[in-house]
Amino acid sequence: MMHRSFKTLAIAAALGSLTLAGQAQARDLRMAPGVPPAHPAHTPLYTDFVDLLGEATDGRLGGQLLGTEIASISNMRNAMRSGLVEVGLFLPAYFPADLPEINLVGDMALLGTNPYAMGAAMTEYIATCEACQAELKALGIVYTSTHSTDTYQLLSTQPVRTQEDLEGLRLRVGGPQYSRWAEAMSASPASIPVGEQFEALSQGVIDGTVASMGDIISFRLEDAIDSITKLDLGTFHSTISHAVSETTWQSLSPADREAIVRASTEASARAIERWAYEMTDEAMEIAREHDIEIIEPDEALVEASRAFGEQDLEYAAEQAQERYGVEDARAKLDRFIALVDKWNGIVEEVGEEPEAVAEAVNREVWDKVDFSSYGI
Repeated sequence: MMHRSFKTLAIAAALGSLTLAGQAQARDLRMAPGVPPAHPAHTPLYTDFVDLLGEATDGRLGGQLLGTEIASISNMRNAMRSGLVEVGLFLPAYFPADLPEINLVGDMALLGTNPYAMGAAMTEYIATCEACQAELKALGIVYTSTHSTDTYQLLSTQPVRTQEDLEGLRLRVGGPQYSRWAEAMSASPASIPVGEQFEALSQGVIDGTVASMGDIISFRLEDAIDSITKLDLGTFHSTISHAVSETTWQSLSPADREAIVRASTEASARAIERWAYEMTDEAMEIAREHDIEIIEPDEALVEASRAFGEQDLEYAAEQAQERYGVEDARAKLDRFIALVDKWNGIVEEVGEEPEAVAEAVNREVWDKVDFSSYGI
């Protein structure tokens, strides 16, 4: 009887050791969305990513989400470089001198008409762009996927119907092309962090913001604006949804690297659905409840914006070459435009569904990548 008890205890101890060993192998990566929980770049971009990563790795990898008090969008580069953050939301537009190759195409906001297509086009472009990969290597981060916002609108404290209404207005903008657009429309651009636009609007520092409709929800802008002008000013797609520190990346197996990329791709597609579709509908309802005027701009203003976008391609290429030394900038823009056209066609074919778009990105991009060498 005593022998049998010892044998039972030995088996139990062995099973316990195996369980502990399995738990020890599980690894929670330190992840920083850099935005508050209400923002789609937090929920679902990061919350779903953690779940998808756990499923894809059979629980080997998970995530610990860090708050904005630890790592924000603006200090993400330093947070990742120091090792504080292992996976973070990285916006190349915040670091133009470090990432001119990526920002060349990331700044082309006015090309964006379909958020799914823009996220996919950026993903294929960066994943297959040697110069982009070299820039990221110098920063010590690895690219995974891109998500895109809905088409930006003009949210303002006074009605804007015509180009004349824009004259002299001070507008918060989120990128160089929007700055150039504002100047072309005789407005004054202001580079203010997205998290500070509510205060800037409320205090009269700015008269409006070129922003996502989802910002009404994420940053409670319904209490700071009086009108929405539906200009469809393209998408903000200068994003790396889940940038991975090179040190962390190198510590992972090729299978787990691939799992991160595929989980990132699907999480990005889900974030687009939330941001560009669900939140836009919710924001419009909030605007109506708060008696915010929704304005259809006159055709002359729409045409002026369209004409600016076409002319600005040449200027952007010249600036990238002269200011940052980007070689063959116009050819690179043409390649990106071709990818946008390609992905507009694919999205139209597969439908605006996150899973379908993610599957297409995996097929067109990640199935062709060797994860034993990618990012190494």
